[in-house]
Amino acid sequence: MTTHRSSRPPRAGRLVVLGRGQRARKAGRVWLVGAGPGDPELLTLKALKALQMADVVVHDGLVSDEVLDMAPAKARRISVAKRKSRHSYAQDEINRMLVAFAREGLEVVRLKGGDPFIFGRGGEELEACREAGVECHVVPGVTAALAASASAGAPLTHRGSAQAVTFVTGHAAKGEEPDLDWEALAKANQTVVIYMGLSTAAGIAARLMAAGRAGSTPALIVENASRGDERRIATTLAELAGAAEGLSGPALLVVGEAMALAKAGGAPAAVQPLKVQGVSE
Repeated sequence: MTTHRSSRPPRAGRLVVLGRGQRARKAGRVWLVGAGPGDPELLTLKALKALQMADVVVHDGLVSDEVLDMAPAKARRISVAKRKSRHSYAQDEINRMLVAFAREGLEVVRLKGGDPFIFGRGGEELEACREAGVECHVVPGVTAALAASASAGAPLTHRGSAQAVTFVTGHAAKGEEPDLDWEALAKANQTVVIYMGLSTAAGIAARLMAAGRAGSTPALIVENASRGDERRIATTLAELAGAAEGLSGPALLVVGEAMALAKAGGAPAAVQPLKVQGVSE
């Protein structure tokens, strides 16, 4: 497969047409597509079909090259990667970009790591398209928590030890610890999955224990879930902060009794190389 570098369009408010006058008479569409956690074989068939008809792919930094290479060679790629304290584009700019390209008559795929609606800000992009009168479709994806749980062999729900699972974010809008219902999260026999929680692991663990969660509660850290360099660290809530030190992510923190079943170690089992009919080599 041929790899194409992502390009940067002009900033919002200065977007230009791509010179496809024959397409401008046709209404474009936006597809909010979940790319899954990284393993290209976890991409859905519907996501693949959307990618294969894309004129423009606006993608996150966490989307793997293997997935990006499933888009047509002619498709323009635009990286809107977000890292802590370093955003190439503000969310409002991304929203306006999607609308602008669709109004040019283009098929626009907004490719997001995991699932668009699980801490992916897909809801904001959907609202922007609706307000602009742009047709928008959502294609769900495998969120990182499901991949992390599966590869570690630790179910998020399990009879007798996890009757509920809750997904929370590890930081608030300005980067500080989130304002969560810590007493509810501290109840036993449930699983709490913390996205984007590496930098706030110490505070999160302290709040959960202060609210009553036992420090001996099993915990799991999964870095680069589903990818070839995946790493799993089995620990406890009391030792969570120490176990998170030195990791750069992306990583998930998982706390709950069912994590006692987790297997620490490296990447998930190898599979045969992905071959999909219709994808150009």
